[in-house]
Amino acid sequence: MKKLSVFAIAMAAMVFASCGGNKSAQNTETADSLKSFEQEQIEASIKMQLDSIASEVGKLKLASFLEKDADGGLKLTKEELQVKPDYLLPANVAENAATLAEKYRILSALDIDKRVAGLYEMPEDDYSAAISKLAADINDPSFKSFNDDLSVAETTEALYNEMSKNGRINYFWQMASASLVEQLYVISQNSDKFLSTLNDEAAANISFRVVLVLDGVKRLSEYDPEIKVVGDALAPLDVLNAMTVDELKAQIADAKDKIEAARAALIK
Repeated sequence: MKKLSVFAIAMAAMVFASCGGNKSAQNTETADSLKSFEQEQIEASIKMQLDSIASEVGKLKLASFLEKDADGGLKLTKEELQVKPDYLLPANVAENAATLAEKYRILSALDIDKRVAGLYEMPEDDYSAAISKLAADINDPSFKSFNDDLSVAETTEALYNEMSKNGRINYFWQMASASLVEQLYVISQNSDKFLSTLNDEAAANISFRVVLVLDGVKRLSEYDPEIKVVGDALAPLDVLNAMTVDELKAQIADAKDKIEAARAALIK
């Protein structure tokens, strides 16, 4: 948690700034010790909270339209395959990514759209190339343990653990947020179809993912300025708290503009 260390140190420094002035060497040493202790406590608390949230996120299944497995995944009819979606991100949106956080977010969103393109039997090569280039630019060693069968954009607990080892927890939540918003955006374009294979438990899981990702980002935003834009984008989506398929369908319809705004804020 490299970034968290920086913010924790800053917070600790603020807490003990009032001890400044004409201190003796002993008082300075004591203050330094207290700052170090404060830093450790803040980091440990945040890490424990985020570990717990990521663990819960990792237990949730993907929406059925993203499943690669033939069992349980969404199937399109021949007629449905004739009408290709025009709402997917173009692969060249990757060229717009300027910061590292933007690259993580766009990679995650493109991975979702690549799966939807595959569902509609559309070409995937441009998506694959864009994702590969972003991954190379990001150069995150956490990705090396994943392959096409377990996409890095699924934001699983396994990925979280790898990113934790490599000091990239902050970027895990960037990816989780973009992946979530892109999934919700896709669903909002044709909820009758994309929610057709869900039962009430699966629908509640989608809502629970929203709650968990919002919670993770909120806890991190106090210490990571880069993720504040993500928190601001996600905040209006707290209206998604469905327990049934019908509730989820209605809530997504009502929140369609909010979902679109969140997508525009995260993927520029």
